[in-house]
Amino acid sequence: MKLTIGTDIGGTNTCTGVVDTEGKVLKKAAFKTNDYDNAAAYADALAQSVRGLMSMFESQDVEWIGMGIGAPNGNQNTGCIEQAPNLKMKGVVPLAEMLTERLQMPITLTNDANAAAVGEKLYGAAKNFRDFIMVTLGTGLGSGVYVNDKLVCGDSGFAGEIGHMSVIPDGRYCGFGRRGSLESYCSATGIRRTFFEMIAQRGSSTALDHLSVGEITSKHIADAAQEGDDVCVATMHFTGRLLGEALASAALLTAPAAFFLFGGPVQAGGILVDTARVFFEQHLIPTYKGKIKIIVSALPPGNAAILGAAALALN
Repeated sequence: MKLTIGTDIGGTNTCTGVVDTEGKVLKKAAFKTNDYDNAAAYADALAQSVRGLMSMFESQDVEWIGMGIGAPNGNQNTGCIEQAPNLKMKGVVPLAEMLTERLQMPITLTNDANAAAVGEKLYGAAKNFRDFIMVTLGTGLGSGVYVNDKLVCGDSGFAGEIGHMSVIPDGRYCGFGRRGSLESYCSATGIRRTFFEMIAQRGSSTALDHLSVGEITSKHIADAAQEGDDVCVATMHFTGRLLGEALASAALLTAPAAFFLFGGPVQAGGILVDTARVFFEQHLIPTYKGKIKIIVSALPPGNAAILGAAALALN
C-alpha cells in the first residue's frame, strides 16, 4: 500500500493527514501552530505528529511516498516559508530541509493555494485539464496556475498571485499598503467589509440584524442573499462582478481552459458564482468568449487542504 502525508499549516492549527493514492484521508492529527515561535521547536513538533500517524500503520505493508506541505508564504523553489505574516516563526524558515533531516523522507513545500491546485488536479475536477487556474477564497484570496500540465511557480517561487491584482484604483488598503486589491474585496474578509459598507450606504435593516457585528460571517451573508435579503444580495452581486471581471483579465495571461473556485463563499454556488460567470463572459476578449469555464471545486472542504498538500508528494 502506497501512502502520502499532507500537512496544512495555518495561523491557528497545523493539520496533518495520511492519504492513499485514491485521495482518501485515512488518519488525521493536529496541533496549535502558534504554540511555537521557534522554527526548530515547531519542526520537532510537526515531525513528532507525523511519526505518530505513521506508527498507526506499522502492522501494514506500507510504502511511504513522501510528504507535502501547504504553508502561508511557502516557496516551492526553496522549500522555505518566507516572511509569513500570520505565523510566530519570522524570517525565512527552511522547513522542508528541517523535516527531511528529521523524517528521512522526500518533503515538498509550497503555498496553500498552489497545494489546492495540485489537489484539484490529482483528486478533484481538474484531472482532465492541462491549463487551469485555481482560486481559493478564504480569509484571503490565493491562486495556483497550471500551464501545459505543470504548476507555475515563477522565478521567485510566488507566481500567480492574482489576489494582489488591483481591481479598484485608490480602493481599500491591503496588508502590503497597496490599494484596491482583489483580495480586499472578494475574500471572506472583503465580503464582510462590503456588507457593512452597503448597510452604511443604504441605511436599511437586514436579516442579520439579530447578530452582533463580530458574529457575522461571509457564510451568513451568502445564506441571507440566497433567501433574498436586499443588502446581502447587493453584497454578493458586487463581489461576483469584481471577481468575474478580474478573472477575465487573468485569462489573458495563460488562456486557461477553466478557473476552479474553492472556499466557503463559493462552495454553495449561488449569486456570487452566477454573477461572476456573467461578468466574466462580458469582459472576455472575443477570442476567449464561450471557451473558458468557471467551475466550483470538487475537493471536499473538510479535507481539501490536507489532500492538496498530500498531492504535492505524488506530483
